[in-house]
Amino acid sequence: MTTRIWVLRHGEPEESARGRCYGKLDVGLSADGISQMRAAVTLLEDESLDAIYASPRTRTMESARVVAEVCGPSVIPLEPLSEIDFGDFEGRTYDEIAATHPEKYREWMERPTQVQFPNGESFIAMWERVTGCVLELLEEHKGRTIALVSHGGVNRIVLAWAMGLPRDNVFHLGQKYAAVNAIQWFDEFAQIELMNA
Repeated sequence: MTTRIWVLRHGEPEESARGRCYGKLDVGLSADGISQMRAAVTLLEDESLDAIYASPRTRTMESARVVAEVCGPSVIPLEPLSEIDFGDFEGRTYDEIAATHPEKYREWMERPTQVQFPNGESFIAMWERVTGCVLELLEEHKGRTIALVSHGGVNRIVLAWAMGLPRDNVFHLGQKYAAVNAIQWFDEFAQIELMNA
């Protein structure tokens, strides 16, 4: 039995987020971000979606509503689809973090899948919550088609996990704003049909 999951990244966020760590920050889409999502959803317009799930952040909910306008189902927010929690680094620029936490910043740049953010989340914890959520959705929607509207980090985890890539290779996968990915699951076997479109 084949289950298809469309995995989309949110469009470009508003300017206040750019150049900052904004995992848990609640920022909306820019005007360009809305346009990007309208272009992206044309790839799904012939799909019959059983459900649309999204991270509850404003930028992903706004993106998911664009998908819902074309594909029908209302959007269901799911916290496990949220981006990583940067903890004390939330809202700060990368330059600020490098200046105030040079050791942690170096560790993050050199070993991004092994870092634990101060008062935040580790990549391994994020991997576990995202893959656990997708496993539940695969079981719930077996044989049907759903969409997930989320973040670059979440999408990379879903794709890497589906392909059987080691966690350390997750950042080899590109996910531009409004990226569209399609994965078919045949029980335990996953096949990537489309990536970063």
